[in-house]
Amino acid sequence: MAYRTIVTLKKGEGRTLKAGGAWVYDNEIESILGDFANGDVVELRDFDGYPMGCGYINTNSRITLRLLSRKKDAVIDAAFMEKRVRDAWEYRKQTVDTSSCRLIFGEADFLPGIVVDKFSDVLVVESLSLGIDRWKTVIVEAVKKVLAEDGIRIRGVYERSDARVRLQEGMDRSKGFMGEPFDTKVEIVENGVRYRVDVEDGQKTGFFLDQKGNRAAVQRLCRGKRVLDCFTHTGSFALNAGIAGAESVLGVDASRLAIDQAEENARLNGLEDRVRFQCADVFELLPELEKRGEKFDVVILDPPAFTKSRNSVRNAVKGYREINLRGCKLVRDGGFLATCSCSHFMDPELFAKTIREAASGAHRRLRQVEFRTQSADHPILWAADQSYYLKFYIFQVCTDR
Repeated sequence: MAYRTIVTLKKGEGRTLKAGGAWVYDNEIESILGDFANGDVVELRDFDGYPMGCGYINTNSRITLRLLSRKKDAVIDAAFMEKRVRDAWEYRKQTVDTSSCRLIFGEADFLPGIVVDKFSDVLVVESLSLGIDRWKTVIVEAVKKVLAEDGIRIRGVYERSDARVRLQEGMDRSKGFMGEPFDTKVEIVENGVRYRVDVEDGQKTGFFLDQKGNRAAVQRLCRGKRVLDCFTHTGSFALNAGIAGAESVLGVDASRLAIDQAEENARLNGLEDRVRFQCADVFELLPELEKRGEKFDVVILDPPAFTKSRNSVRNAVKGYREINLRGCKLVRDGGFLATCSCSHFMDPELFAKTIREAASGAHRRLRQVEFRTQSADHPILWAADQSYYLKFYIFQVCTDR
């Protein structure tokens, strides 16, 4: 297919793209020839004219081009989008429980800039870039068609395109129904735990599906144990501990709304007698628990991303080091620490180094049980570094022996 606009790379640039990535930054571009509007699909060529594929352009963004296909003759139309959706669904049917899952994960599903989550019979759409925003309705209709072929009827679609990153694309933040209104409180079941997900006002798309496998892994450690779940949000790790047969669970979060939702979820599972929640700042509560001589068999640390840019990594390290040091001290000898980072900019080596320093400061030795990442419905596409963000460790905590 002949495109009206040709983007040409500078000599020596496009290394990430050539390694398998999907982004071209503004400082990698030598020229843009032809008429275009931001959001249009354009052709990409190397400095010597070699065709590298096609993608959509947006000169408002530092990520000026996002690649849709590496085929020079690719036709970007509704059939192309349906093929991408079909491939994404087939992958998930083979790898995860699809009752609730991330159905499309942007670049990792070769549809850069869009996320589609399935919560039972409801879809939540997050569009993060201008080019894909033009196609979001087509993509949603393709999702509904492909699911219907497997007997799955979608009763409603809600858009959560309210992330700040849209402002960097020159776009407004928006949210609302895509189609007929419906009850936005959706009940799902994951790992045997029932949740009421608020797709309208919950964080991000309403629920963090990426920790599904990690929550199941923690279940195995909690039977008959005393458990502390920090940054519990709507109670997911705490409820997994409760379902697993924990003797008692304390979930802590600074958000009153999150705690209210966590308590509602505990009642939904009949766990309110063993799983309780406290609205408190984790950084303030952990030293207080330590002073009181509290000890737990399992401590879970699932904080929000302390850094969303390279510029704030240093401060983030201090936060991760502090909570892991305090968490180590609260685990009784031979107990377990589950700890994670969901920030892409906190790379695996730096996160491991930070935990090591925290354990040293707490005078504890860590025996690694396992290292995990995000659930398989959030696939990690090698060379697309932004698709790898969640690092999750389980350790046994030992005093000097």
